[in-house]
Amino acid sequence: MMDERSLIEKLLRIEALHAGATTPGERTAAENAMHRIRARLKEVEALEPPLEYRFSLPDPWKRQLFLALARRYGLKPYRRAGQRYASVMIKVPARFVDETLWPEYSALSDSLGEYLSEVTTRVISETIHKDSSEAQEMHEPPALPGPARGG
Repeated sequence: MMDERSLIEKLLRIEALHAGATTPGERTAAENAMHRIRARLKEVEALEPPLEYRFSLPDPWKRQLFLALARRYGLKPYRRAGQRYASVMIKVPARFVDETLWPEYSALSDSLGEYLSEVTTRVISETIHKDSSEAQEMHEPPALPGPARGG
């Protein structure tokens, strides 16, 4: 099981990896990684015009992660009037999205998701019920329709 400190260290290593860190000391220096990625963005912007992208991020914690990552690199996320809350707009070169922003976001999101899943499972099993597995699949004829419930 991963603890919070281990998660933070893993997220910093992911960022260093996407910054193209080359030395062990540089891999642990989040500040250096951020500056390298911002420099890469400036280089790409000089060669390629920014495009307007719309990202749909309905999970609040994934949207929060994406917004923080975009802002970290000096991007200015926004939402147009009338757009859904899950929509995030940014103007950025396609190459930066394809080579840096989206791959880094995906890796960070996966790591954070694993951690949140572990914590959720542990908390539910310790406080609600030890068995928090999925519902069993039954192979019998369906019953008459009843009211649907959801959360």
